[in-house]
Amino acid sequence: MMYIFWILMAFMIIYLVRVLIGPSIWDRLVGFSLISSKIILLIVVYASIMEINYYLDFAIAYALLGFICISFITIFLRGRLKEEK
Repeated sequence: MMYIFWILMAFMIIYLVRVLIGPSIWDRLVGFSLISSKIILLIVVYASIMEINYYLDFAIAYALLGFICISFITIFLRGRLKEEK
């Protein structure tokens, strides 16, 4: 089961490269969202392997915070890009 962690970490590194050198701000935002979802998946896998149920609550809270942050950043960037036109 430990190989799942390494696979998820490899995907997170690929998405980090997308965040750092993405051609547009929207590509960077998608990469950030993908990293957030992989962190949630890591928490869920760890909780299921170690049988620690309350870590699932942390994963749900992190998912909600990630969704809210991505939504606010998107609204902010959309408004900022409209002002530049």
